[in-house]
Amino acid sequence: MSQLLRCVPRVLGSAVAGLRAAAPSLPLLQPASRPCARPFGLLSVRAGSVQLPGLLKPRGPCACGCGCSGLHTEGDKAFVDFLSDEIKEEKKIQKYKSLPKMSGGWELEVNGTEAKLVRKVAGEKITVTFNINNSIPPAFGGEEEEPSQGQKAEEQEPELTSTPNFVVEVTKDGSSKALVLDCHYPEDEIGQEDDQSDIFSIKEVSFQATGESDWKDTNYTLNTDSLDWGLYDHLMDFLADRGVDNTFADELVELSTALEHQEYISFLEDLKGFVKSQ
Repeated sequence: MSQLLRCVPRVLGSAVAGLRAAAPSLPLLQPASRPCARPFGLLSVRAGSVQLPGLLKPRGPCACGCGCSGLHTEGDKAFVDFLSDEIKEEKKIQKYKSLPKMSGGWELEVNGTEAKLVRKVAGEKITVTFNINNSIPPAFGGEEEEPSQGQKAEEQEPELTSTPNFVVEVTKDGSSKALVLDCHYPEDEIGQEDDQSDIFSIKEVSFQATGESDWKDTNYTLNTDSLDWGLYDHLMDFLADRGVDNTFADELVELSTALEHQEYISFLEDLKGFVKSQ
């Protein structure tokens, strides 16, 4: 038995030697080629599907159901519906479809929220500039009154009025200086119908160089809080002689209110278009 086992390796060895001799041209250690188990194309798709879901897929419709592929939510849809109703209501109560004109020969120039009124009289040029931004004063009073019987809540809402600060610039032909008066509407005078009192007041007075767009803070500025009343009255008369009086101030409020409401509606329309854009 042992002799038989000893002969087995020899028999196998001679058989292998015979095979080598029969095929000498075959490389002895050349590994057999095999396909890659994880092709790069498949790897990239799998990696993309795991790490960045949906990157290689077409975008589906938005959440609001409008059918577009933009970022729209149910909140956006509700926002657009609200803005549509708000625009309709604001246009319904809009007092002026076009800006009212000022009496006294004033020429109006509007640039966005800024308006400029120009008037020339006997060698002088009077320019009034104002901006409607932040021109509506906050609501007065504390507790809101409840609507009376038979009266709707909407009927008791106060009408919003724009009372902007305005700057009066007076220049004379051939002069290198302009007299600048910074004016405003005092809150305690708003809505007053007393013909004896002025509905606007002067806050500051200064001289500025003509032809310069930016006024210098280094020029002396007179604050009227500590001004002699006689000098203040003369300054008010100076403005009234040039068309800046109570009538002008009333018409300026009407103009500013119309412009502010017009810009507010335009803002709502722009906001609606921005939220709704696809």
